[in-house]
Amino acid sequence: MKRLITFFLIGFLSSFVFAQTRGLPDFSELAEKQGPAVVNISTTHVVRGQSQVMPFPFDENDPAFEFFKRFVPRHPGGGMPRDFENKSLGSGFIVSGDGYILTNAHVVDGADEVTVRLTDKREFKAKTIGADKRTDVALLKINATGLPVVKLGDPAQLKVGEWVVAIGSPFGFDNSVTAGIVSAKGRSLPQENYVPFIQTDVAINPGNSGGPLFNMRGEVVGINSQIYSRSGGYMGVSFAIPIDVAMEIQNQLRASGKVSRGRLGVVIQEVSKELAESLGLGKPMGAVVNSVENNGPAEKAGIEAGDVILKFDGKTISNSADLPRMVGITKPGTRSTVQVWRKGTTREIGVVIGEVPDDKLATTKPQRSARSAEQPANRLGLVVSELTAEQKRELKMNSGLLIEDLRGTGARSDLRPGDIIIAVISKGATTEIKTVDQFNKLLAQFEKGSNVTLLIRRGEMQTFITIKGLNGN
Repeated sequence: MKRLITFFLIGFLSSFVFAQTRGLPDFSELAEKQGPAVVNISTTHVVRGQSQVMPFPFDENDPAFEFFKRFVPRHPGGGMPRDFENKSLGSGFIVSGDGYILTNAHVVDGADEVTVRLTDKREFKAKTIGADKRTDVALLKINATGLPVVKLGDPAQLKVGEWVVAIGSPFGFDNSVTAGIVSAKGRSLPQENYVPFIQTDVAINPGNSGGPLFNMRGEVVGINSQIYSRSGGYMGVSFAIPIDVAMEIQNQLRASGKVSRGRLGVVIQEVSKELAESLGLGKPMGAVVNSVENNGPAEKAGIEAGDVILKFDGKTISNSADLPRMVGITKPGTRSTVQVWRKGTTREIGVVIGEVPDDKLATTKPQRSARSAEQPANRLGLVVSELTAEQKRELKMNSGLLIEDLRGTGARSDLRPGDIIIAVISKGATTEIKTVDQFNKLLAQFEKGSNVTLLIRRGEMQTFITIKGLNGN
């Protein structure tokens, strides 16, 4: 019994010592020192209402008409318009003692009035200096001096698994502190081409948006921007904008109130393992060019559809998402160097960077020609037809095959009826497709089980699609 008690005491003491030396970090000092530089942001957006007419319940022949008309006034021109105020909450943090504050663009989007509340309960009406929706960064200014300011850190030094802390106003609860770890770095999200997000498991909820993400040295490394959620609340996956990206945007907003971004004028996609093999690349890397904008910077420089951009100004493109970020932070008018992979060799191309214009959306779909439902499919499971003269004029194309139906292997691919096959890519060689007979003869040269990569036009866009496992027909 004594031996059992001894073992128990030893185990308890060992656990206690371990907990003291390797236990959870203490965030109290960080919260105390950095909390005063975090602010609550409330916005008001006035929604203009329409006149509302109250119907009079009695006509003039009703005995109650004379009585009720004295108490229920009628407005021949309609009721008075009613305005409604939409209010929302967010967070922000002070980056300079003279009143400049960073937050998310979506926090102040459409706001008629922005109010900033400090931890000492002072409130200020804020002016929006500028907002950039592409990175979700906004810069505010309040008339105050001598304000507490956050320290800025280096997101590049963050390590996956490192502790981080968020301070903000979830659901309006000012200066709430939550903690977690860095789950991943350099995350790409749909429709977010310019931000390599920091993913964390820090609890972020509505009202936290725009608040700072701190490392354990009390330095801001990011702006909490969004969460992945099926319920609308925190589910363990949160994303922050790296502070170096945000500060670059802040500098431009402070200088001119807007953001200027560089562009190449290309449409790109990720290089998959199968596409890399088709293009003759040793491994999947870079960004493959699907199409080149007419008279754009890339076309003027000689970049072509099918090129794989491997480096931009000497920096390696590991994933396709790297390219828009690198080009985006390049000043328009700069002469840059692009390294591309073309037909089995690399080459350096000089290009003058253009400027990102306002967003445009162009969608044109080809008309499908009438084909019999009994038309047999080829080895890819595709029913195709040659473009008519009218379709060529409409699409401004000299050749190509229209996909009319998808069966078997083709139906399980990313192809769609209405897509146009422009070329077949194999072992670094690109073969332009002009006729159905030529296409089928080319497919006959592939061994059973091979992967076939096609260059496809869809609407105004071009893309590479690989069909895996060619059948033996």
